[in-house]
Amino acid sequence: MTAPTELYGLAAGLVIALVTAPVGVSGAVFLLPVQLSVFGVPSPAVTPTNLLYNVVAGPGALLRHRREGTLGGPLVRLLVLGTLPGVVIGAAVRVFAVPGATVFRLLVAGLLTPLGLWLVARTLRPARTPPRPEPSPRAVTALALVVGIVGGIYGIGGGSLLGPVLVGRGMPVAVVAPAALASTFATSVVGAGAFALLSLTGSDVAPDWSLGLACGIGGLIGGYLGARLQPRLPDRALRLLLGTLAMAVGGLYVLRGLV
Repeated sequence: MTAPTELYGLAAGLVIALVTAPVGVSGAVFLLPVQLSVFGVPSPAVTPTNLLYNVVAGPGALLRHRREGTLGGPLVRLLVLGTLPGVVIGAAVRVFAVPGATVFRLLVAGLLTPLGLWLVARTLRPARTPPRPEPSPRAVTALALVVGIVGGIYGIGGGSLLGPVLVGRGMPVAVVAPAALASTFATSVVGAGAFALLSLTGSDVAPDWSLGLACGIGGLIGGYLGARLQPRLPDRALRLLLGTLAMAVGGLYVLRGLV
């Protein structure tokens, strides 16, 4: 890659992580269409490139959450327990069964767009009925397993899917965000290792190292700053941001799926 492209990648990673880290989203879900459309990273190499971004960028936000004392608790363990086996399964599916991404984009759009609309509407006009109970530990782990498989297939980490669902079920953003980021980081480390092993089979799944590292360094800085902003933002604003991001991702993936 040329130096200007690496600088653009660094800037893209920084801005995306700065906006998404406060709500527990690594930013890889936004970076995926940017890598495909702007930087021209081919499929399926875009998946390990995105996982590389998460591996490099993740410690920034996690370090800040650890300093704030919010990185811990049972939710982190439940999400990691589900996502780790899921990402290994997803990596194998990506290499051997699902080289294309059009159906995935439309499915993600179909999930996130109405979920984001619902979350924004619920935040702006709270329901008068009692809030729904938080999901059970078994349901959280099952959800994390499914998200881990999706993350392994498409390299999006999973926070963009876990966050809206868990927050929509009544869990506070301050609890969900660090747990989702921790599971995304763990998933990405395992996923990157799985792709490295799968590349030994002769599959063309090597990441774009220079671009992935550049985006990751930007995400490392932006994630730290975004996590530092989170305690200063009210839960209502964070819910609105999460819902808006979900709708934005859905719109991006509709456009990518139709072209």
